[in-house]
Amino acid sequence: MRRIAIPLIFLAGLAIGYYARGAVGSLQHKDAHSADLAAIEKLHQEDIEVTLSQDPKGLIDVWTEDGVRLNPGSPPVVGRQAIQADNEKGRAQNPGFKVLNYAPDLRNIHVQIADGWAYEWGETDAKFQLSPDSPPVSMHGKGVRVMRRQSDGSWKFALVCGNQ
Repeated sequence: MRRIAIPLIFLAGLAIGYYARGAVGSLQHKDAHSADLAAIEKLHQEDIEVTLSQDPKGLIDVWTEDGVRLNPGSPPVVGRQAIQADNEKGRAQNPGFKVLNYAPDLRNIHVQIADGWAYEWGETDAKFQLSPDSPPVSMHGKGVRVMRRQSDGSWKFALVCGNQ
């Protein structure tokens, strides 16, 4: 009897260890997913803040080094330096530009995170003035944003593609 009990106890221990490791791994995955969602939400808040304030540094800090911005009717803007130059060009052309409202309505982020990448799609309503004397302009756009996890756990935009 004793010869049979030892192997059975050993096998039971292996099974318990296997299932316990799976449960711990699953919990760790859920914790990592929750941390990613929180970091992505932080990026969303930063995006709103820097868009409303038009902070030049902040408008660049939300991008990866190799980020790509695709806007209709314009050539692709590739890389943080090019995005920064494009932003500066826009400010020079419209020195009194002011964002009055910026409200992204994003969807599908909760299940679309994989291997350090995430994407979301949605619609954005915005209102801005090109100059203090100009009337406000309203805009409604649709788009896709791809984000990449950074080595510090934060997220940045790698690709933003809009239709407006």
